[in-house]
Amino acid sequence: MSASPLRIATRKSPLALWQAEHVARRLREAHPGLAVELLPLTTRGDEVLDRSLAAIGGKGLFLKELEIALAEGRADLAVHSLKDVPAQLDPSFELAAILKRADCADAFVSNDFASLDALPQGAKVGTSSLRRAAQVRARRPDLEIADLRGNVGTRLAKLDRGDYAAIILAVAGLERLGFAARVRGRLAPPDWLPAPGQAAIGVETRAHDKRVIECVRALDDPTTRRAVDAERALNAALGGDCTMPLGAWCETQADGTLHLYGLLGDARNGRLLRADARGDDPLVLGSGVARQLRGLGADALLRSHA
Repeated sequence: MSASPLRIATRKSPLALWQAEHVARRLREAHPGLAVELLPLTTRGDEVLDRSLAAIGGKGLFLKELEIALAEGRADLAVHSLKDVPAQLDPSFELAAILKRADCADAFVSNDFASLDALPQGAKVGTSSLRRAAQVRARRPDLEIADLRGNVGTRLAKLDRGDYAAIILAVAGLERLGFAARVRGRLAPPDWLPAPGQAAIGVETRAHDKRVIECVRALDDPTTRRAVDAERALNAALGGDCTMPLGAWCETQADGTLHLYGLLGDARNGRLLRADARGDDPLVLGSGVARQLRGLGADALLRSHA
């Protein structure tokens, strides 16, 4: 690497900045003497908070401004929550590293109740995710589900002022920001499925920037990459929409075989389609579970949500 600093494009939210600082620290450890700078940017997904992500175009809105900075040369890499990265990247870019995954479970967060099952009838639950809403409805069809946007601190503040009886967040995000004590219960696989790639950090670079790719590769975790490749392949095979009510979790078994679980849900009535399979090739496995879900009616469910 040359003496010129490596510039990391990142969103300005506290969690995004934590993740970018984490990547910067890991890069400095892997390459002593390397200078790393952050380029904080505001994305449309951060600016529009009065509508659901599905209504304004999906989680890809968190990437566009960062990718523009990469394309224009203002940044050398971008750091993302992998669950926000579309299943198929523009060919100008690539995921040069996927860091070791943290706890991928969702968190049940409430000041007054210990679990989803403990909530009183008709209680209001906050989530901005169709995937989470579908799984809540499947378990507790009597609950009221209300949209919840904003960064982690904003969402917790809305809970604390009494807007919701409970909210659903990601365990990893809470732990990274020092809010682990707010987790009342883990909603964990294989019964409850996270978003594809949830709790993994992805590092995006220009596709042909060999200098930066070589530097970033030191952070790649092959086990995590193989598992999330299967989850993202399932997403891609069903259409690749980040707002899709899709849950996916791939477990690496002791012998190295992958076990992929997939779930497609209807956020309006709690109907869940479930499938799973084992295999060695992540892409083949993702396509296979997608075929199973299609056989159960996935296409009709997705059309009804469009």
